Amino acid sequence: MHVLSVSSLKGGVGKTTVTLGLASAAFARGVRTLVVDLDPQSDVSTGMDIQVAGRLNIADVLGNPREKVVRQAITSSGWVKVHPGTIDVLIGSPSAINFDGPHPSVRDVWKLEEALATIESEYDLVLIDCAPSLNALTRTAWAASDRVIVVTEPGLFSVAAADRALRAIEEIRRGLSPRLQPLGIVVNRVRPQSIEHQFRIKELRDMFGPLVLSPQLPERTSLQQAQGAAKPLHIWPGDSAQELAADFDSLLDRVMRTGRIPTPGEVRA
Repeated sequence: MHVLSVSSLKGGVGKTTVTLGLASAAFARGVRTLVVDLDPQSDVSTGMDIQVAGRLNIADVLGNPREKVVRQAITSSGWVKVHPGTIDVLIGSPSAINFDGPHPSVRDVWKLEEALATIESEYDLVLIDCAPSLNALTRTAWAASDRVIVVTEPGLFSVAAADRALRAIEEIRRGLSPRLQPLGIVVNRVRPQSIEHQFRIKELRDMFGPLVLSPQLPERTSLQQAQGAAKPLHIWPGDSAQELAADFDSLLDRVMRTGRIPTPGEVRA
């Protein structure tokens, strides 16, 4: 089971949108996927059309990461009405904010890792939608992860935010979790005609080199529309949606190669 955190240390750059796009790509390909909604805003849970009534959630899991609690906090996405597959959600909750202090104990930092270990055989890929800060929730996600995607946008503060995130990942790798590595930086909401955007992307490339992933994701309303309708991007009509779906397929290829996740139907070597 490969665990990937989708992170940003700056709000409003489309981190959850990227999580949903990758989840849609994985679902379309038949990869057994769990999405962990660790952001207290819980937008991933909404965008994946889940019913939360009568179920436990991420706050319950962080309070008590036993297998029974974990299983009660996971539910199948409503996306399975579209076509069959394994696309589940560990349900988000505003109460997760209670676990987002600035100085978590070592015990608390490992609780998500402990929870995911109880269901490891059931998924090929786990996507964690992180909180947009570097407090306890993000550190908990990174401790449970193999890789981190840093989401940014081509704006004035993007370089500083990406640099801060990469430094923090290195700090966690050295001090807490030696297996943790950055997968790279996803530049979101790009307007190809914008000279400012091209300048900022060049700035990111000059500073971070191959860590800046391709393709960059163009600014499109189709993903927000699919998200608002709680549908996977890959079934959303229109050329714009399908072009963006192809971009997420390319990013998923990178995730699967790095994580050595077998394509459904392949036998793992």
